[in-house]
Amino acid sequence: MNLTELPAISPPLPWQSVPWARLQEQLAAGQLPHALLLSGPAEIGKNRLALALARLLLCHAPQAGHNCGHCSGCQYSRAGSHGDFRWLQPEGKSRVIKIEQIRDAVAFAFRTAGFGKRKVLVLAPAESMTVAAANALLKCLEEPSSNTHIVLVCDRLQGLPATVRSRCQQFPLPLPDREFCLPWLDHLSGDRTASARLLQLAAGKPLRAERLFHDCGVEPLEARRAGLAALAAGQPQVARVAPLFGQLELPAALAEVAEFLQQWLCLQDGATLRNAARPVFGLLDRLCVLQRAADAGSNPNPQLVLESIFIDLQNCLGSATGGATMKPFSGRVIYD
Repeated sequence: MNLTELPAISPPLPWQSVPWARLQEQLAAGQLPHALLLSGPAEIGKNRLALALARLLLCHAPQAGHNCGHCSGCQYSRAGSHGDFRWLQPEGKSRVIKIEQIRDAVAFAFRTAGFGKRKVLVLAPAESMTVAAANALLKCLEEPSSNTHIVLVCDRLQGLPATVRSRCQQFPLPLPDREFCLPWLDHLSGDRTASARLLQLAAGKPLRAERLFHDCGVEPLEARRAGLAALAAGQPQVARVAPLFGQLELPAALAEVAEFLQQWLCLQDGATLRNAARPVFGLLDRLCVLQRAADAGSNPNPQLVLESIFIDLQNCLGSATGGATMKPFSGRVIYD
């Protein structure tokens, strides 16, 4: 996440009004936990909620429930130069948060605040920490220094060690309602029909819909979905489908296939699920293992991995549907 040249005020997103009110109530009552774990599906705005909270905590004179945008704390955080604010994420081409980053963060957490009364440390995505890095963070979580808030942002809870999860107050964020997302997307697309199409393709994830719009990614995504649907219908097109995913990083491709399988499960009747549920969940488990390995820095051959996944997908779904045509997706999704 780019933390330079931020807007003066960082408000939460429209669909975050309820969790934002809860956070404000905790802060006003002096009950905001020192370690907060924001979890939920990717691309629903968890990073933006974490940023809004961080800038509120660092603001010297909050107004209307947000950072004021004018004080020195807001000016420093806006420029990305606030001495009491750290945002940890994988650096450069790395996919992991390394132990050296966490050691620096622990030292930061135990220092005295220099610009105000609070320090804020954000880790996003927290599940990208290596095992050694996660273990190094435990000291901060077990023995928090005063007036230091640690916010962990997590897309996949199963990728975060239980020792870390148990030391944080969990704050789950569900997939937002369409009624909040569509008006927000209308400001991008200028058309409700286009907004609905974007949100449906993004499986209900508004920030993914925003990315699809800006990256002109609608047609490529529709082609990939059609290719997976053909495999699910038992059509022998692995060699045609694999190139459609060639422009994606392996973790993104794996996530897209996992999302397809989750949505497929949501749409099937009981008879189909009795035949296919076990192999489909087995394939989802395999995708999860591959995602963890990719997050940890593993570098397998993407083409070989995806072709193997597509063959398994075709075998387990094609036999379950008997070659039937796939139904359109509703945009529902299962998440941890």
